[in-house]
Amino acid sequence: MKSHPARNRRRLALAAATTAVVVALSFGATGAAFAQDTSHASGDRVLRVGYQKAGLLAVLKAQGTLETKLKPLGYSVKWFEFPAGPQLLEALNANSIDFGYTGAPPPVFAQAGGVGFVYVGAEPGSKLSEALIVKADSPLHTLADLKGKRVALQKGSSANYLLLELLRKAGLGYNDIRPVYLPPADARAAFEKGDVDAWAIWDPYYAAAQQALKARTLADYTALPPAGLTYNFYEATRDFAQQHPEVVSEVLVQLRASGLWVNQHPAETAALIAPKIGLDAALVEKWVRRVPYGATAITNDVAQAQQHVADAFYGARLIPQKIAVKDNVWQNSSAAARLAAQ
Repeated sequence: MKSHPARNRRRLALAAATTAVVVALSFGATGAAFAQDTSHASGDRVLRVGYQKAGLLAVLKAQGTLETKLKPLGYSVKWFEFPAGPQLLEALNANSIDFGYTGAPPPVFAQAGGVGFVYVGAEPGSKLSEALIVKADSPLHTLADLKGKRVALQKGSSANYLLLELLRKAGLGYNDIRPVYLPPADARAAFEKGDVDAWAIWDPYYAAAQQALKARTLADYTALPPAGLTYNFYEATRDFAQQHPEVVSEVLVQLRASGLWVNQHPAETAALIAPKIGLDAALVEKWVRRVPYGATAITNDVAQAQQHVADAFYGARLIPQKIAVKDNVWQNSSAAARLAAQ
C-alpha cells in the first residue's frame, strides 16, 4: 500500500494531542493546568517547559532561577510535569510545550514518527540510574532467565533501550520476551501484584522500588560495554528553536550551571526538590548521587551515540524506518560556545 507522509503526520499529531490530554487528566493538578494551557496567551511570551520528576529541569523549577534569567528577555515560564519521555514528546508534537527533557529513545521514536523537534542539548548518561529489576524472591537470576517472561516497561523510554541491549547481551531477541507496555505508575502496580516478572525502569521510580519494595537489580548499564551508555536530551520544537535561539541558549546555560551545582550539593538538592515532587528526601538524594550532570551542545560524538540507539531500535523493528539523527540536531554556534565557556 502506498504511504501518505502528510496523512500519517496528521494522524500522529491528532493521536499526540489526544494522548496529551489523557495524560493531563491522569496526573492531577499539574496535568489539569497543562490541559487548559495549550497555547501562548495573547500578548504574552511564555516558555512552556515539560519536565519529569528526575532531571535538572525539576531542579531548575524548584530553584526559580530560570524565571529570573528569562525575564530580561521578556519571557515568563510555565511548567508541566510528565510521567515519561514519550508523553512529553507527544505534547511537544501537539505544540503544547516548547521545551523538554527525555532519555535517548523517546526522540528516536518521535523522529521516526515525523515529530517536528530538534535536539538542543545533552546530558551524560548514568550507569546506575535505570535498571531491570525483579522481586527479591524472584526465581530470575540471570538475563537468560528472561526468556518467555513478562517484562513491564514504558514503550519508547530509556528503559526500553536498556532492555534491548541487555537482551542482546544474553543472546536473546526482543521476541524472546513478553513486553508489557505500561507507564511507570501502572507498571509498579503490575510489578507489586506479580502480574509481570520483571520491570525495566529509571529513577526516581527505580530508587522508590528499591526502597519500598526491596526490589532486586537483575542488571543495569554496568553489565554493558561503556560505549553502550546513552545520553539524555533536551529538545525543543523546531519552530521555537529557530525563532527564539536566545531563549533556548539561556535555558541551556542555566541548566549547565544548575547541574554543576547539583554535582557538588546532592543533599541540598534533595532537600530542595523532594517536597516539590512529593518524594522522600533520602530517596531523592539516592538517585541524585547516581547521575553526573553537565549540559553540553550536541557534538558529533553525541549525535553518533544517539544514532547507535536509533539503529538498534530499527534493527529490532520497533521503529518503522531508519532515521538520521543529525537531521534533527539544532545548529547554533553561539549557544555551543556559551556552554563550553562554563
